Amino acid sequence: MMANPTVIIQPGATFPPDSPKTGLWSSSVCDCCEDMGICCFGFWCPLCLMCKTSEQFGECLCLPLLEVFFTGGIPPVTYSMRSSMRERFRIRGTLCDDCCVTTCCKLCVWCQMARELKYRRQTQVFVNPPVNPSYNQPQPYGQPYGPVQPQPMGLYPPPLQ
Repeated sequence: MMANPTVIIQPGATFPPDSPKTGLWSSSVCDCCEDMGICCFGFWCPLCLMCKTSEQFGECLCLPLLEVFFTGGIPPVTYSMRSSMRERFRIRGTLCDDCCVTTCCKLCVWCQMARELKYRRQTQVFVNPPVNPSYNQPQPYGQPYGPVQPQPMGLYPPPLQ
């Protein structure tokens, strides 16, 4: 007998695990001029960009520093970060594509991932948000919240002293 499988959805997942990959990267690998701040940061201090992007994605800050020990071939941290980001955001692509791009253009891939995270974390603007008129700012300890409303006798327990 086979037990029912348990589905675990990680933070940031926006689609059920069985849904097709429908998205695209917000920018191409070669679109470095689309965000000059990220491009310059990656050019002048690539390890800083890699560490910051890794941390924003929810991984260890120092994870990209492990790539210093892998001088030839496929950069494993870049490869795994790109494929993980592609899976989390349901972006179309294959592991073979990730392998080719990370081997040829490692720094451009990190800039693309930084732009993708920036694009995905943009603040949402709500048009006509609901307003709760009874919301009051928190008061210091011991102070009543909001205006004190008179309570009819016998319906509520007496206030604590």
